[in-house]
Amino acid sequence: MNEAEIYRELGLLTKQKERWEESIPYVSSLLGSPSQKIQAKALWLLGEMGLAFPGKVQADVPEIAAFCESDEPLLRERAVNALGRIGRGDFKVIEQYWQGLFRFADDEAAKVRLAFIWASENIATNTPDIYEGYMSVYEKLLHDDDDKVRMEAPEMFRVLGKRRPEYVEPFLDLLRKISVTDENRVVRIHCLGALRAAGAEK
Repeated sequence: MNEAEIYRELGLLTKQKERWEESIPYVSSLLGSPSQKIQAKALWLLGEMGLAFPGKVQADVPEIAAFCESDEPLLRERAVNALGRIGRGDFKVIEQYWQGLFRFADDEAAKVRLAFIWASENIATNTPDIYEGYMSVYEKLLHDDDDKVRMEAPEMFRVLGKRRPEYVEPFLDLLRKISVTDENRVVRIHCLGALRAAGAEK
Protein backbone atom coordinates (compact mmCIF):
# COMPACT_ATOMS: atom_id res chain seq x y z
CA MET A 1 0.00 0.00 0.00
CA ASN A 2 1.13 3.53 -0.64
CA GLU A 3 1.13 6.35 1.90
CA ALA A 4 -2.38 7.54 1.03
CA GLU A 5 -3.83 4.03 1.31
CA ILE A 6 -2.14 3.35 4.66
CA TYR A 7 -3.28 6.71 6.01
CA ARG A 8 -6.83 6.01 4.88
CA GLU A 9 -6.68 2.58 6.51
CA LEU A 10 -5.55 4.11 9.80
CA GLY A 11 -8.42 6.57 9.59
CA LEU A 12 -10.88 3.70 9.27
CA LEU A 13 -9.21 1.80 12.09
CA THR A 14 -9.56 4.83 14.35
CA LYS A 15 -13.33 4.34 14.22
CA GLN A 16 -13.27 0.55 14.53
CA LYS A 17 -12.48 0.20 18.20
CA GLU A 18 -13.41 -3.46 18.20
CA ARG A 19 -10.31 -4.06 16.06
CA TRP A 20 -7.90 -2.07 18.20
CA GLU A 21 -6.53 -4.81 20.44
CA GLU A 22 -5.66 -7.15 17.56
CA SER A 23 -4.30 -4.30 15.42
CA ILE A 24 -1.73 -2.95 17.88
CA PRO A 25 1.21 -4.93 16.35
CA TYR A 26 0.37 -3.65 12.87
CA VAL A 27 0.07 -0.03 13.96
CA SER A 28 3.29 -0.33 15.97
CA SER A 29 5.08 -1.59 12.86
CA LEU A 30 4.18 1.67 11.11
CA LEU A 31 6.41 3.62 13.52
CA GLY A 32 9.20 2.47 11.21
CA SER A 33 7.53 3.98 8.14
CA PRO A 34 9.63 6.37 6.05
CA SER A 35 6.62 8.72 6.03
CA GLN A 36 6.41 11.20 8.90
CA LYS A 37 2.70 11.54 8.18
CA ILE A 38 2.20 7.80 8.78
CA GLN A 39 4.46 7.83 11.84
CA ALA A 40 2.47 10.71 13.33
CA LYS A 41 -0.85 8.99 12.68
CA ALA A 42 0.45 5.73 14.16
CA LEU A 43 1.68 7.53 17.29
CA TRP A 44 -1.70 9.15 17.78
CA LEU A 45 -3.57 5.88 17.30
CA LEU A 46 -1.23 3.96 19.61
CA GLY A 47 -1.99 6.54 22.28
CA GLU A 48 -5.70 5.88 21.93
CA MET A 49 -5.17 2.12 21.80
CA GLY A 50 -2.88 2.39 24.82
CA LEU A 51 -5.54 4.18 26.82
CA ALA A 52 -7.87 1.25 26.18
CA PHE A 53 -5.22 -1.51 26.39
CA PRO A 54 -2.17 -0.12 28.21
CA GLY A 55 -0.65 -3.52 28.87
CA LYS A 56 -0.83 -4.43 25.20
CA VAL A 57 1.30 -1.45 24.12
CA GLN A 58 3.84 -1.74 26.94
CA ALA A 59 6.48 -3.31 24.70
CA ASP A 60 6.08 -0.43 22.22
CA VAL A 61 6.44 2.39 24.76
CA PRO A 62 10.26 2.70 24.40
CA GLU A 63 9.88 3.20 20.64
CA ILE A 64 7.05 5.68 21.18
CA ALA A 65 9.15 7.58 23.74
CA ALA A 66 12.10 7.69 21.31
CA PHE A 67 10.06 10.01 19.09
CA CYS A 68 10.22 12.58 21.89
CA GLU A 69 13.77 13.22 20.68
CA SER A 70 12.69 13.92 17.08
CA ASP A 71 13.68 17.16 15.37
CA GLU A 72 10.19 17.19 13.83
CA PRO A 73 7.76 19.05 16.15
CA LEU A 74 4.76 17.02 14.94
CA LEU A 75 6.41 13.75 15.99
CA ARG A 76 7.40 15.17 19.39
CA GLU A 77 3.85 16.40 19.85
CA ARG A 78 2.31 13.04 18.98
CA ALA A 79 4.77 11.07 21.11
CA VAL A 80 4.15 13.23 24.18
CA ASN A 81 0.41 12.98 23.68
CA ALA A 82 0.60 9.19 23.25
CA LEU A 83 2.56 8.78 26.48
CA GLY A 84 -0.09 10.84 28.24
CA ARG A 85 -2.96 8.72 26.93
CA ILE A 86 -1.18 5.46 27.77
CA GLY A 87 -0.27 6.86 31.18
CA ARG A 88 -3.91 7.64 31.83
CA GLY A 89 -4.67 3.98 31.17
CA ASP A 90 -1.86 2.74 33.43
CA PHE A 91 0.78 5.10 34.78
CA LYS A 92 3.21 2.28 35.52
CA VAL A 93 3.53 1.55 31.79
CA ILE A 94 5.07 4.99 31.10
CA GLU A 95 6.44 5.81 34.56
CA GLN A 96 10.11 5.73 33.58
CA TYR A 97 9.46 8.40 30.93
CA TRP A 98 7.24 10.66 33.03
CA GLN A 99 9.98 12.85 34.49
CA GLY A 100 11.36 13.45 31.01
CA LEU A 101 8.08 14.93 29.82
CA PHE A 102 8.59 18.11 31.82
CA ARG A 103 11.22 19.44 29.44
CA PHE A 104 8.45 19.87 26.88
CA ALA A 105 6.91 22.66 28.97
CA ASP A 106 9.68 24.77 27.41
CA ASP A 107 9.65 23.27 23.92
CA GLU A 108 10.18 25.79 21.13
CA ALA A 109 7.02 24.55 19.37
CA ALA A 110 3.76 25.75 20.90
CA LYS A 111 1.94 22.58 19.80
CA VAL A 112 4.43 20.48 21.75
CA ARG A 113 3.92 22.61 24.86
CA LEU A 114 0.18 22.15 24.35
CA ALA A 115 0.62 18.38 24.02
CA PHE A 116 2.61 18.40 27.27
CA ILE A 117 -0.35 19.98 29.08
CA TRP A 118 -2.77 17.47 27.52
CA ALA A 119 -0.50 14.59 28.54
CA SER A 120 -0.27 15.95 32.07
CA GLU A 121 -4.06 16.27 32.34
CA ASN A 122 -4.49 12.70 31.13
CA ILE A 123 -2.01 11.27 33.61
CA ALA A 124 -3.26 13.43 36.48
CA THR A 125 -6.82 12.20 35.94
CA ASN A 126 -5.98 8.81 37.47
CA THR A 127 -2.61 9.51 39.12
CA PRO A 128 -2.85 13.00 40.65
CA ASP A 129 -0.50 12.62 43.61
CA ILE A 130 2.67 12.68 41.51
CA TYR A 131 2.06 16.32 40.54
CA GLU A 132 2.29 17.79 44.04
CA GLY A 133 5.70 19.37 43.59
CA TYR A 134 5.29 20.38 39.95
CA MET A 135 2.52 22.96 39.88
CA SER A 136 4.90 25.87 39.24
CA VAL A 137 5.55 24.34 35.79
CA TYR A 138 1.89 24.86 34.91
CA GLU A 139 1.83 28.30 36.54
CA LYS A 140 4.48 29.38 34.02
CA LEU A 141 2.33 28.07 31.15
CA LEU A 142 -0.53 30.31 32.29
CA HIS A 143 1.64 33.17 30.97
CA ASP A 144 2.66 31.52 27.69
CA ASP A 145 2.93 33.68 24.57
CA ASP A 146 0.74 31.29 22.60
CA ASP A 147 -3.02 31.70 23.02
CA LYS A 148 -3.81 27.98 22.68
CA VAL A 149 -1.25 27.05 25.32
CA ARG A 150 -2.67 29.69 27.66
CA MET A 151 -6.18 28.42 26.96
CA GLU A 152 -5.23 24.88 27.97
CA ALA A 153 -2.97 25.58 30.95
CA PRO A 154 -5.84 26.32 33.40
CA GLU A 155 -7.30 22.90 32.56
CA MET A 156 -4.47 21.22 34.48
CA PHE A 157 -5.53 23.25 37.52
CA ARG A 158 -9.12 22.19 36.90
CA VAL A 159 -8.23 18.49 36.71
CA LEU A 160 -6.22 18.67 39.92
CA GLY A 161 -8.67 21.04 41.58
CA LYS A 162 -11.25 18.26 41.49
CA ARG A 163 -8.86 15.66 42.86
CA ARG A 164 -6.27 17.47 44.98
CA PRO A 165 -7.55 21.02 45.58
CA GLU A 166 -4.72 21.61 48.04
CA TYR A 167 -2.26 21.51 45.12
CA VAL A 168 -4.16 24.32 43.42
CA GLU A 169 -4.73 26.45 46.52
CA PRO A 170 -1.45 28.43 46.25
CA PHE A 171 -2.48 29.57 42.77
CA LEU A 172 -6.08 30.61 43.42
CA ASP A 173 -5.32 34.35 43.54
CA LEU A 174 -3.43 34.13 40.26
CA LEU A 175 -6.25 32.18 38.61
CA ARG A 176 -8.74 34.81 39.84
CA LYS A 177 -6.60 37.60 38.43
CA ILE A 178 -6.20 35.93 35.04
CA SER A 179 -9.93 35.13 34.94
CA VAL A 180 -10.51 38.90 34.86
CA THR A 181 -7.47 40.31 33.08
CA ASP A 182 -6.46 37.94 30.28
CA GLU A 183 -7.30 39.29 26.85
CA ASN A 184 -8.44 35.86 25.67
CA ARG A 185 -12.02 35.02 26.60
CA VAL A 186 -11.42 31.24 26.65
CA VAL A 187 -8.47 31.66 29.02
CA ARG A 188 -10.70 33.64 31.37
CA ILE A 189 -13.45 30.99 31.19
CA HIS A 190 -11.02 28.13 31.80
CA CYS A 191 -9.54 29.91 34.82
CA LEU A 192 -13.04 30.25 36.24
CA GLY A 193 -13.56 26.53 35.60
CA ALA A 194 -10.40 25.73 37.53
CA LEU A 195 -11.58 27.90 40.43
CA ARG A 196 -14.95 26.14 40.44
CA ALA A 197 -13.32 22.71 40.41
CA ALA A 198 -11.23 23.67 43.43
CA GLY A 199 -14.33 24.99 45.23
CA ALA A 200 -13.00 28.55 45.15
CA GLU A 201 -15.07 30.33 42.54
CA LYS A 202 -15.76 33.33 44.74
